[in-house]
Amino acid sequence: MTFRRMADRRPVETLVERSDGVVFGMRGAGGGAELPHDLVHALVESQLAVPDGIWGCVADGVVWGSMRHVSGRRPPHAAERSDRLKRERAARIQWAEGLADLVGRLARGGEVLPHELTGAGVGTARLTAAAEELRNADRRWAALRPGEDWVVTWPVSRTRRR
Repeated sequence: MTFRRMADRRPVETLVERSDGVVFGMRGAGGGAELPHDLVHALVESQLAVPDGIWGCVADGVVWGSMRHVSGRRPPHAAERSDRLKRERAARIQWAEGLADLVGRLARGGEVLPHELTGAGVGTARLTAAAEELRNADRRWAALRPGEDWVVTWPVSRTRRR
């Protein structure tokens, strides 16, 4: 995933190249110096080893509505596979959304209730470490100039290796 920092208040441009060679482009939330929402997901899911969150699903063949095909040959029945994975993993995707939100609030020093920490399914120490990583990432992203990139490599999916 290549996240391109755009000028202030312009949506982030992200290039997603899957392991099968298919490339997608995305415009995402978070403009200027604000850490992009999709990058937050990539960092949190990677840090907390979430294989079936937003980006794990993309690695396995899910295509979200915000993604547009750029290049590479799509596998046969790709749309059907994407739809099936979205249905099968709906609960895990929702959990990953909540987890990214929770770590983001921790990183910003926002209010986090004790039951949110215990109910996250991840130890408090790991959540705290992920929040610290997100604070560091926020500073790193803000230091990028418009047009500069941040590249994130997602691990090969467990599902695809089966």
